[in-house]
Amino acid sequence: MDIVPPIDFAKLPRASDARATEIGLQNWRDHAAAQADDAVAKDMIALAEDPMGKAILSGLFSNSPFLSQCVFSDTATFLALLRQPPQEVLREVLDTLKEELARSTDRSQVMSKLRVCRRKAALIIALCDLLDLWSLDRIVESLSDVTESLVSLALDFLLRQAAARGELELADQEVPQTGCGYVIFGMGKLGARELNYSSDVDLIVIFDGQRARYRHSRGPQEGFVRMTRDLVRLLDERTADGYVCRTDLRLRPDPGAMPLAISIAAALTYYESLGQNWERAAMTKARAIAGDKALGQRFLRDLRPFIWRKNLDFWAIQDVHSIKRQIYAHKGGAAIAIAGHNIKLGRGGIREIEFFAQTQQ
Repeated sequence: MDIVPPIDFAKLPRASDARATEIGLQNWRDHAAAQADDAVAKDMIALAEDPMGKAILSGLFSNSPFLSQCVFSDTATFLALLRQPPQEVLREVLDTLKEELARSTDRSQVMSKLRVCRRKAALIIALCDLLDLWSLDRIVESLSDVTESLVSLALDFLLRQAAARGELELADQEVPQTGCGYVIFGMGKLGARELNYSSDVDLIVIFDGQRARYRHSRGPQEGFVRMTRDLVRLLDERTADGYVCRTDLRLRPDPGAMPLAISIAAALTYYESLGQNWERAAMTKARAIAGDKALGQRFLRDLRPFIWRKNLDFWAIQDVHSIKRQIYAHKGGAAIAIAGHNIKLGRGGIREIEFFAQTQQ
């Protein structure tokens, strides 16, 4: 088969394990022989016999068990990626999922489709990374955008279900998030559109009980907490198809006491009266990724004086020093070591670089 994307042979990952490569290629031939579609089988054999195609397969089979599994599970996606521009393949995968979920009412089916889509997207993006088709910025932005889309589609499903049960009146059945009074903020790497392949997804959920047309007797507070818990289950729960993403809601105000979904009034009151400097730093990356984005923009606009202070008083500077000491104290971060140094939490590591950038902001 003809490989369309412009791939530089010299930049392909080299096979590091001859035995794994041999087994992978034999499994690929067996997989081709088992195909019901003769055209697909022909393309698979042609790819394995082409020098460029064989080099791509060898690099995958010898270096990445996860991507090897993805290639066998989603062979059609893999072949499509080599036939057409990868951005088109990724867009088709997401558009197909959106169409399927718009018609689905079965929770387990939705969970499966979200996970299969995530696996296909991971395969496409990782191959663009390995084959040097996309820049680093585009890789992390694509990982972030896919995750945002999956969170948004999961919320669409939950809003439609709530409306079907008579709990929630939607302003627009076709676009259920419009004016729903419930908004999800992406924090950290997701908020900044810089997710990596194994990042947790930090979320904060805010709602406006007056804006939402919530009809159930349990009230919007309990109802939206339940919706948030269901959202986490849709994304986080491990099934036979894997999981979508690991979610973390601990960046919300006072996570030990506050519910999973917080009213906009309670959130504003907390930040204005009790908000700490580390929370100010965290909110610099906050971005409304799903739900009622107009509500999200209003919340961030109202919170702007808290996030972006005009000046730092003595106590605020002392608090910055305190955060710095906590970074050093955590897991022996104050000492620099050659062997076993923690490049994330240790001195001079990722966490400290992030802290420095946020204090300068």
